Amino acid sequence: MTSLDKPTEDTQAEDAPQQDARAVTEAALFEAFGGVRGMVETVLPGLLFVTIFTINKDLHWSAIAALAVSVVLVVVRLAMRDTVKHAFSGVFGVAFGVVFAMMTGNAKDFYLPGMLYTLGLALAYIVTTLCGVPLIGLILGPVFKENLSWRTRNPGRKKAYAKASWAWGLILLAKCAILFPLYWWANTAQLGWVLVALKIPPFLLAVWLTWVFLAKAPAPIDVFAEMEAAEKAVEEKQTAAEAAGARHRREG
Repeated sequence: MTSLDKPTEDTQAEDAPQQDARAVTEAALFEAFGGVRGMVETVLPGLLFVTIFTINKDLHWSAIAALAVSVVLVVVRLAMRDTVKHAFSGVFGVAFGVVFAMMTGNAKDFYLPGMLYTLGLALAYIVTTLCGVPLIGLILGPVFKENLSWRTRNPGRKKAYAKASWAWGLILLAKCAILFPLYWWANTAQLGWVLVALKIPPFLLAVWLTWVFLAKAPAPIDVFAEMEAAEKAVEEKQTAAEAAGARHRREG
């Protein structure tokens, strides 16, 4: 081995924990936000609605088709015994849009509940960050098995969660700044196609920024492992005490 080989090996050894942290962060983000399949389930109902409405201008058929495909996605998840939280959230979102549009008779109102939810979520990210409890930390803490330990025991990680929450909040606010004027000025088809186009890119940007911030942050504190270790220590101490008592009785 030459002297030139040693720095390379040392660098690889130093980079290994960082690479592991990035891999864990990437896996956690996919789990929390549904991955590629979750994105498809989010986009498909709205895409079907605007496609059918663009062709025949029929609110009822467009709404029924969007709701039907949402239900099918849930059924497929159930049949595959997969997690259904993302598909169920899609069904509820589409159902609210369908009910609202049917009540008002305005096809554009199919999109209004989702737009209001996006605005509320943007404000939630910003307000919780200002209050010192960034929302993205509340979402990802259980996924990383750290719960709320980052609030008091891991300041570097809390800072990363704050940055990520600011990113989510500002990106969603920018999305709302585009969509709400279109709700008033554009027709249903124009609003629908813009909304479909804005479904994935802002989401991917926010997820990527979250990954960047967390990949550079300190590793999460596994509170579950700590609790298991504490329980094991108590059991071992109790076992040792019982063994000592039994030995004392035999000797006595």
